[in-house]
Amino acid sequence: MSGKVTLRDIAEETGVTPASVSMILNGKELSRFSPELVSRVLDTAARLHYVSPSSRAEQKQIAIISPSVNNPYHTTIIMGIERAALACGYLTATYNTYWNPHRELEILCQLDKRRVAGIIYVMNPIQIGKALELNRHTPVVAVGDSVSDLGIDMVDVNNFSAACLVARHLIQLGHKHIAYLTTTLNDHHIARVRRCEGLQDTYRRLCPEGSVTVYCRDIKYEQELRSPDIELESGRELAYECLKNPGITAIVSINDMVGYGVLDALLERGYRVPEDYSLCGFDNSFPSGFQRMQLTTVDHSTVNHGGRAFHLLQEKMEGRPEQGSAYPITRVEYESRLILRGSTGAPREGR
Repeated sequence: MSGKVTLRDIAEETGVTPASVSMILNGKELSRFSPELVSRVLDTAARLHYVSPSSRAEQKQIAIISPSVNNPYHTTIIMGIERAALACGYLTATYNTYWNPHRELEILCQLDKRRVAGIIYVMNPIQIGKALELNRHTPVVAVGDSVSDLGIDMVDVNNFSAACLVARHLIQLGHKHIAYLTTTLNDHHIARVRRCEGLQDTYRRLCPEGSVTVYCRDIKYEQELRSPDIELESGRELAYECLKNPGITAIVSINDMVGYGVLDALLERGYRVPEDYSLCGFDNSFPSGFQRMQLTTVDHSTVNHGGRAFHLLQEKMEGRPEQGSAYPITRVEYESRLILRGSTGAPREGR
């Protein structure tokens, strides 16, 4: 049986009225019914995996699906979710996929069996078909990139616009040739792709004589799980490759964590930031404001993303529509802000 099981479904299976099914399932006036009928209704409800609205409302377990907790960006969103959930009496459990679609599917199948109260993705779902299937009976919300119309409630990050902010800043400083350093680029990592496209589009429009050179390191699922410092390591390795190109004067890392690895490599090779190379990141992870870091980056109101995602979920959990009606799909977007710090300045030719 597909979709949400109703009292009417159980009534048709057992040959009694929906009102009688409701009374039996709620333990009211059972003396009116034969023990055989009570047993048949209860067995049918269990076989069809019926979950009453009251029992669903009483469930207080929220599942959070995250790619990993190695990056402060994801942990900050999770913190926002947990803070809002705790205030409303909900418990949370976090499941890490390490960007592995097979692991994500396994997690979703387990959650489907357990029937948690709701699910929040801290990324765009990869297994969107299964996520939509669950969304028919268990509310699903995602914090992800706004380019995808996934058919579920979303708290959006406009990564294209965020990258445009960085590109305009570097162009205004006088940087014509920049590098974009990123981990795996594919459809599973749409945020990384959109940031790349934002940089390239802005340079085509505002600095056609300039260029954006892309340096990418492909990371396997096993590496994500095995190496908690994989992004730092990737930043260092990509920086060493970038330094072979003498025309580049500014480096943009896919996120702040990769940016820290770039900074390590630059300092190790004796370069100064920003005197020799300007450096930008994304996500405004909390170490970026440390005095020795001072990384120019983009802030997305990440904690607010987590809190807003929970409240979108709560609206669905506590106000499910009657069968045959549907909720509108809600999308919320916070405006990204460029945070200027000491890692960007005029290109070395201009000093």
